[in-house]
Amino acid sequence: MKPETRFFYETAVVRAVERVERSLDEALDLEALAREAALSTFHFQRVFRGLVGETAVELHRRLRMERAAERLCRTRKGVTAIAFDAGYDTHEAFTRAFGRRFGVSPSAFRDHGARAASACHGGPSTELAARCGLHVRDGQVDLGTLTLTAGGITMDVTIETLLARRLATVRHLGPYPQIGEAFHRLGTIAAESGLYPHVDPPMLALYHDDPETTPAAELRSDAALVVRDGIALPSGLSEVTLPAGRYAKASHRGAYSGLGDAWARLMGEWLPRSGFRVGDGPSYEVYVTDPRTTATENLVTALYVPLADA
Repeated sequence: MKPETRFFYETAVVRAVERVERSLDEALDLEALAREAALSTFHFQRVFRGLVGETAVELHRRLRMERAAERLCRTRKGVTAIAFDAGYDTHEAFTRAFGRRFGVSPSAFRDHGARAASACHGGPSTELAARCGLHVRDGQVDLGTLTLTAGGITMDVTIETLLARRLATVRHLGPYPQIGEAFHRLGTIAAESGLYPHVDPPMLALYHDDPETTPAAELRSDAALVVRDGIALPSGLSEVTLPAGRYAKASHRGAYSGLGDAWARLMGEWLPRSGFRVGDGPSYEVYVTDPRTTATENLVTALYVPLADA
């Protein structure tokens, strides 16, 4: 490990937070943020979320909403204009989003603030819960209050050197939780073609797009089996090669719904403090236990991240 890599990701995330703060009046260029951090948008969002507690997109959206709440209480600017400033195309969309965040409509929030001011009482809080400590106060974001996570529960991460592996895959296009449809097709084709004697269990999944920035219908993922060399793939399956190299491996026990948090801890807590950097090639999941025969709380999923050469 190179010593200078230890704080590489913390520095990159702080720069990204500064850019988010400067971009409250415009759409956030997530690809530019990831490029500056030398990461794919997919990996960048995971690292950012792990260190900050929310993705860059969520941070941008929350700070805009806090600023909108302040403007409702402290200015006479119209609700529609405030909605546009917060990045919403319509009054109705802003009202729904504001209600989910603050529990009341923008107009009711403004009225509450006006009544509190006339009674010389403090108005409603314009701050939303945030682990990182960043909030809009008096129209400004004080970056000096930024607190990156100090790390949660220690992850058991091992470094493995793996050979290249040949995969037979079925592409899934759509929301990631629906990849089960691709696994069903993969299993059916493998069984009907007699492929199973030539594969090495268990099954894998590769995820290619960032769900924060890619429409759900366009998300790409692959259900996969490791196939031995020299075996022809049947029609309906595509070939993908997982490159040889070093990988960080972590395990998650429990429901698949907890995998997002596990990835955030691996990429946002372990990785920045490990001294390693993400390498080329896809990250992927290996489903160690069979969900058809294993209780949900006992499911084991291995998470693999490629590491750059030292």
